[in-house]
Amino acid sequence: MAITEFSKNYHEKMFPGYHSPFLETDPEFIELFDNFAFDEVVGHDDLDGKTRFMAILATLLGCQGTDEFRAMLPAALNFGVTPVEVKEIVYQATAYLGIGRVFPFLKITNEVLKERGVTLPLQGQATTTAENRREAGTQAQVDIFSEGMRDFWKSGPEESRHINLWLADNCFGDYYTCTGLDYKQREMITFCFLAAQGGCEPQLTSHAAANMRIGNDKAFLIKIISQCLPYIGYPRSLNALRCVNDAAGAN
Repeated sequence: MAITEFSKNYHEKMFPGYHSPFLETDPEFIELFDNFAFDEVVGHDDLDGKTRFMAILATLLGCQGTDEFRAMLPAALNFGVTPVEVKEIVYQATAYLGIGRVFPFLKITNEVLKERGVTLPLQGQATTTAENRREAGTQAQVDIFSEGMRDFWKSGPEESRHINLWLADNCFGDYYTCTGLDYKQREMITFCFLAAQGGCEPQLTSHAAANMRIGNDKAFLIKIISQCLPYIGYPRSLNALRCVNDAAGAN
């Protein structure tokens, strides 16, 4: 077997002029992986490169692939993902993964951006204040999920009602209301966070339905799963596909 011309050309677009040392130490594995990930998978559908790399970055956050994230971030930038979009992906991950898992990625992002000559901090993207973040977050939930989310922030047992409030004012009010990414992009990366970390199938099904509700249809989500499969493997990809099918069936 040899690395295909398509894979070589795609790798050159991702990493211009780069020669991987794994070609010397693990040539058989690199042939297998590169021909699959950068030829068979990439050539399978018509997903645009920018969306593919946004999904890959979110997936690597979800599965805690720090070394691969560091490697793929320059490729994402080369395919048109902007520094603001990268930062918004990393910031939003905090709501779904927690700072304990996101902190290393924030450091990596800053290091890579500085290496590329990007001046930090970037321009702020927040649109809410302490006074209106809950209302704005609730409206985002309504826009994405349905009118049934209007009073979700004050629902549930009294001892845990504050968590529903935090979902409105923090998860949606602090992150989803920022500029830099639109709702369709934010729901797509949320789908990737949840699919990649595993063990969140109820939430993944809910967000698969939300994606479809706002225009990221079943076919699109299957493309996202397909393009991210080399980075998270078959079990979590198949679980994600099941969640998409369950959400589509419910709809």
